[in-house]
Amino acid sequence: MIACSTNIRNLQLLLCLTWTTLCHGFVPSPIPRSEAFLQLLAHKTPVVLSSNVEILPDASAVGARIRAIVEDAAEQALAEKGSFALAIPGGSILQMLCVPVTDSALATHAKACKLFLDDWKGCATIVMDGTEDGPAEAVSYESKIRALSPEILPVVDGLPVFDLALIGVGDDGHIGSLYPGREEALVGCDGSWVLSVGMKQPPSITLSLPVMKAAKQVVVAACGVSDKYPQGKSDGMRRAIADENETISTFPAVGLRDVATWVLDQAAASKLGVSYGS
Repeated sequence: MIACSTNIRNLQLLLCLTWTTLCHGFVPSPIPRSEAFLQLLAHKTPVVLSSNVEILPDASAVGARIRAIVEDAAEQALAEKGSFALAIPGGSILQMLCVPVTDSALATHAKACKLFLDDWKGCATIVMDGTEDGPAEAVSYESKIRALSPEILPVVDGLPVFDLALIGVGDDGHIGSLYPGREEALVGCDGSWVLSVGMKQPPSITLSLPVMKAAKQVVVAACGVSDKYPQGKSDGMRRAIADENETISTFPAVGLRDVATWVLDQAAASKLGVSYGS
């Protein structure tokens, strides 16, 4: 995930992707391995309420809805504190890979600039340092987030509170780089805000699940049909939203059930069942 600040009528938008100040001496907490950790492996969460699921006709409608959500959240944050802190997802659009920031094919910052940042004004973006050292990148990225003033990014109960977190879900249930069956998905509120994930090369970094959940508003969007997803993300959304047997360990996206609004097109919602109006 990336974090950002842009201008909607002089909006200062913080985007978790470019900052420079480091908190020297900060050491991330270890991944918990306690009895509570083991219990979390098997913990099941209630399914998503139908009132928290929005089903729209197609990808274009989902895009328009997400745009409206971002604009509304920005206007509200501006009115309340003069800045807007946004965390946006990685995945097929942007991945937080540990590669040189100038790598136009892989680097998050280079792709983000091409897709939208070059057209945004007044945007302060937190980016990675551009090395292949995943753990060091995670420490540096978290330090940059911690260096932000509370007027831009308040900290409540030990967690940063973004005004809005936009999150995508992989067909295996991963969110950010929190993958099923891996301990990173189970880091608790007392753990690191930013985690290094070395399951693939180059490694990646990700916001922890508690940080994603702590945002003032959390929105999951899924839409579109492709060769990879001929039925859209219908299987993934069914498991994320309505499967009573899934856990954070088996399908990390279920960790967002109690906080997120789910914005889907008809294809993504097609296997949810009548209780969700699909």
